[in-house]
Amino acid sequence: MPRLPLGDWVDSGVNWLVDHLSWLFDAVRVVVEGMYDGLDAVLAAPQPLLLAGILAVLAWWLRGLTAGVLAFAGFALVDSLNLWDQAMSTLALVLVATVIALVISVPLGIWAARSKAVGAALRPVLDLLQTMPSMVLLIPAILFFGLGTAAGVIATLIFALAPGVRMTELGIRQVDAELVEAAEAFGTTPRDILWRVQLPLALPTIMAGVNQVIMLGLSMVVIAGMVGTGGLGGAVNEAIGQLDIGYGFEAGVGIVVLAIYLDRMSGALGTQLSPLGRRAAAGARTAAWSHRPRPAVAVVGVVVLALVAGGMNVFGSAGTSEASGTDIGRGKELKLGYIPWDEGIASTFLWKEMLEERGFKVTTSQYAAGPLYTGLAAGQLDFETDSWLPTTHAEYWKKYGSRLEDVGSWYGPTSLELTVPSYVKDVNSLADLKGHASEFGGKIIGIEPSAGEMALLKDKVLNEYGLKGQFQVVDGSTPAMLAELKRDYARKQPVIVTLWSPHWAYSAYDLKKLKDPMGAWGRGDRVHTLARKGFAADNPEVAKWLKDFSMTEKQLTGLEQRIQQAGKGKEQDAVRAWLKKNPGLVDKWAPVPGKGARSGAAG
Repeated sequence: MPRLPLGDWVDSGVNWLVDHLSWLFDAVRVVVEGMYDGLDAVLAAPQPLLLAGILAVLAWWLRGLTAGVLAFAGFALVDSLNLWDQAMSTLALVLVATVIALVISVPLGIWAARSKAVGAALRPVLDLLQTMPSMVLLIPAILFFGLGTAAGVIATLIFALAPGVRMTELGIRQVDAELVEAAEAFGTTPRDILWRVQLPLALPTIMAGVNQVIMLGLSMVVIAGMVGTGGLGGAVNEAIGQLDIGYGFEAGVGIVVLAIYLDRMSGALGTQLSPLGRRAAAGARTAAWSHRPRPAVAVVGVVVLALVAGGMNVFGSAGTSEASGTDIGRGKELKLGYIPWDEGIASTFLWKEMLEERGFKVTTSQYAAGPLYTGLAAGQLDFETDSWLPTTHAEYWKKYGSRLEDVGSWYGPTSLELTVPSYVKDVNSLADLKGHASEFGGKIIGIEPSAGEMALLKDKVLNEYGLKGQFQVVDGSTPAMLAELKRDYARKQPVIVTLWSPHWAYSAYDLKKLKDPMGAWGRGDRVHTLARKGFAADNPEVAKWLKDFSMTEKQLTGLEQRIQQAGKGKEQDAVRAWLKKNPGLVDKWAPVPGKGARSGAAG
């Protein structure tokens, strides 16, 4: 049977939309980002415990004293884990996505309930949205809206849209037909029937749909973190990329606290809005721990907290920074992206530290290779320091090179290789792997599937050595590959991993690079810094620093090892400690006019 080119049709349709409706996507992005930035600013303004108190008062009003105490304890826990800013960013993203989803889904649900034709037409669309893997939604979101919160919000609201439509339609359809007929008999207009009869009676079911929209939106934030939305989703994504169990668990706890709070509050709000629910709740309110204050008391509580916070200056104040000879950036913001490879992490946080010493405000975000190049080409990132050219990232350069600036290479030559522990005998080259698949379980442990090395391995290396079909390349991540290497090495088990040079693993373990007599890996790459179009013109000093920048293997592997020892979240501390042991490097790599540059020691 001939292949149906469905994917090609979808690609063509998406390309047409990007080419002809980019103005519309830009307008939507501006609106969504404006909503998100405004709400995020409101949530980030108070001190954490103040906002925790406000949210606790809200929980006390909606569900009772016990709920208020537990809410405060939960948010205090999030603050104690140093995840408050990420949690508030996630809350802002979920709330914005929920509001937009409800603005779309509730009218659609009403329309579907009142028209069988509309309901029949919407049903397959809703089925598609509910069953489509959530990660697939990120692909068009990135293409239409680029990296950042807009793509995350749109992907989240599309994923969460279906329950709002379905539950609204169900709630209205379940309203007793005799009540509707009675209203019609008294001459009530269809509009009044909807607003005074159907919607009030359907409200509990609609609020259940709202609850599901919120929960699905919250479940999507982790995946949305892959496109640079930050927040707790970004934290989980970083933990996955670096296989940091502890950090991932902490971020997961933050998501759980938000999920429980939003679930309980949305359920209680549905009860408060429903007349029947209010009467039932009033009759059940007897115990002291179930006591809820009147709305006026709750408002007074929030106001008192706000006044106390203002008196204690916990809203913060705009700080003033004194200009100095090294303050070249004067607070200018630069956005850096990086792939979770060791040299990428090391060089990115090295430049973050140096640029901040020179007065720039620097933000860093972790991405897979595909989203990183997409965001850079779209101008949403300023530069990244880990492009392996001309071989490893050749496909990305071919696709995006016309929209990028190659600032120059800072390390090389590099090499890509398959590596085995030295205790593995009789396997010294790629050609030796033929016939030894069973010894390694038929698996080659890979890294991120978006990495250029993985494409080269699957498409060229295995074919040239006749290994296609004998070995399965296991997609994963760099940390997962290193964890597998560490585990098998400790047990003296045979294992093949994808590695590259330079890498600190060659210092930590006794490994053997498999020779490549046919040259399938190609000649060695150099590590380049790529920037968005126009970056050098906008930032001439930084562009010159990056162009003149270079590191020796001893410096790079020394910095990588220092970061590995410091652990997750302490990359910049490790960079500072490393620079302190290598004085003069900042002045050498980021020289200030009028200040004598001093050569630095090798790391």
